[in-house]
Amino acid sequence: MSDIPSIELPSGLIPADGRFGSGPSKVRTESLLELGVTGSGYMGTSHRRPGVRAVVGAIRSGMQDLFRLPEDYEVVLGVGGATAFWASAAFGLIERKSQHLDFGEFSGKFAKVVAGAPHLEEPEIIASDMGTHPEPVPNPEVDLYGLTHNETTTGVMMPIIRPEADGIVAVDATSGAGGMRVDPAQFDCYYFSPQKVFGAEGGLWIALCSPAAIERIERIHNTDRWIPGFLSLQLAVNNSRKDQTTNTPALATLFLVRSQLGAMLELGGLDWAVGRCARSSEIVYGWAEKSEFAYPFVTDPDKRSTNVATIDFIDGISADTVAAVLRANGIVDLEGYRKLGRNQLRIAMFPNVDPDDLETLTQAIDYIVERIQGL
Repeated sequence: MSDIPSIELPSGLIPADGRFGSGPSKVRTESLLELGVTGSGYMGTSHRRPGVRAVVGAIRSGMQDLFRLPEDYEVVLGVGGATAFWASAAFGLIERKSQHLDFGEFSGKFAKVVAGAPHLEEPEIIASDMGTHPEPVPNPEVDLYGLTHNETTTGVMMPIIRPEADGIVAVDATSGAGGMRVDPAQFDCYYFSPQKVFGAEGGLWIALCSPAAIERIERIHNTDRWIPGFLSLQLAVNNSRKDQTTNTPALATLFLVRSQLGAMLELGGLDWAVGRCARSSEIVYGWAEKSEFAYPFVTDPDKRSTNVATIDFIDGISADTVAAVLRANGIVDLEGYRKLGRNQLRIAMFPNVDPDDLETLTQAIDYIVERIQGL
C-alpha cells in the first residue's frame, strides 16, 4: 500500500507488546526463553522417548485440570491442526449424517469437508447471517452435531448447549478453548489447535473426548470403512494413551503448549483466563461503542466474542489504512478477515494479550484516525 500516511505514534501510545493477531497469536516471552534455556535437551530428540512423552503427558493432565474434565473423558492429540481433524472426523466420528451450524468461514469448512465425503450422507447445514449464529435443530437422522464455540472470522461466540437429541456433539473450539467457559457435560468432542489461546504454533490438534465419542471412534474403526492411517482417530486415541502422537509432531509446539498451560493453571486456570478475556473485551467494545468512527460488527452484546473482536469503521475511514499505519509502528496483525469483505479491524483478546496493551491500542487508533481526518 503505497499511499500509507506517515504517522509516527508517540511512545506513550505504543503498547508494550504489539502482537494482536487472531492466530497465530502472541506467544509468551517466558515460554520462548524457557525453550531457549532448556530446549537443547529436548529439541531433536525422539518423540517416542521419555523426554517428549513427559511433555505430552503434562499436556494431557493439564487439559484435564484446566477444563475440569470428568475422569472418564480422554485428552487425545493428533498432528495437522483442526483442518486435519475435520477430515479425521469425516472418516472416524460421523456414522452417516451430520448437522453443521454455519455462521462464518471456519464454521462452514467442516461442513464442506463432510459434503465431499462419498461414504457419508449429505450433511444438514443451518446457516445464519454473518455477525449472528444459528441454533442446532434436533433431527433423528443426525448422529453428529457440529458446533463452533467461537467463529474467528466474524467475532461471534455461541454457548455450547447439547441439543435434546441422540447424536454426539463435536465442537470446534480453536479460538475459544481456554478463554471461554464450557461445561464438559454439553459436548462429546471439544477440539482445537493451540495457536490461539494456548500461545503456541499450529500443526497440532487436541480433542477432549467423552466416553460416547471414544465408543463411536472405536465402533467405526471396527467396520470395513477405509480410513487413512494419518487420519485415524483410533490410532490417535491409542497413541495418546501412551503419551505420544501417531506421527512425528513439532516438538517446539508441544513445548510451548505445555509452558502456556502451566502458566494458566498457576494463575488460576480457566477462571483466570475467562476473567482476563472478559476484562479485555470490555475495554475494546466499550471504546468502540463510544467511538464516533468505529462500532462493534456483532450487534447483539451476548453474541460478541470475548476472545476476538471485530470492529467496523464508518465510510470515509479505511480500516486497512489504520492497520497499515499501526503495522508501520510495530503494532501488527489487526487486519480484518479478507473474505468477510468489511471495513474492519479484528483484535485478539486472548489471555496472553495484556488488557493494558489493548487500552493503549484503542488510544493509538484514535490518534491515527484524528490525523488521517486532518490530512
